[in-house]
Amino acid sequence: MIRPDDTALIVVDVQNDFCTGGALAVAGGEQVVPVINGIMPEFGTVVFTQDWHPAEHVSFAANHAGAEPFTSIRLDYGEQTLWPVHCVQGSRGAAFHPDLDDSRAQMVVRKGFRPGIDSYSAFFENDRETVTGLRGYLVSRGIRRLVLGGLATDFCVAWSAVDAASLGFDVTVVLEACRAIDLDGSLAAQVDVMRSAGVSVVEALPAGPA
Repeated sequence: MIRPDDTALIVVDVQNDFCTGGALAVAGGEQVVPVINGIMPEFGTVVFTQDWHPAEHVSFAANHAGAEPFTSIRLDYGEQTLWPVHCVQGSRGAAFHPDLDDSRAQMVVRKGFRPGIDSYSAFFENDRETVTGLRGYLVSRGIRRLVLGGLATDFCVAWSAVDAASLGFDVTVVLEACRAIDLDGSLAAQVDVMRSAGVSVVEALPAGPA
């Protein structure tokens, strides 16, 4: 392996609904696939995350009378953006992009499966208390450094990166392996948040040791 054994790749939500033609498409989302496929062989530990919502999920605008997608409501755990129906459990939209080499994933973290709470981060649901179990898995594997790519830069990637840094991991986000929704300037804002949290945000993955 080119990367040290204590370094893992986290591939965030590279699913059909976040790619062109999907229900919540990120512009150019599928462009991350060859980048991620290209770097995956450098890592001995690879984890995928997967949005996995029930149809009645609280984050879907369609489940709130008169609500429009991309507006917000207040829930017990805070402000919640309302989204188009996406990544419904078992649907084609929830599946990984067909060109993504998912055979390399040793673990898949499914998130957002609880009807009453959304989950952007790979580590915590949006109440900031309910854990996904990913930290324990990584610690048990001796992982100390994380490299992140996927969709979308300014939501699930950013939240995962900031949480990982807060948990003591050394974190790098590779922008060429990500694409953003950029809702009302959210990309620039979240890049600033990541950097302020100690996340290294780079355009391309630096070369590893030979």
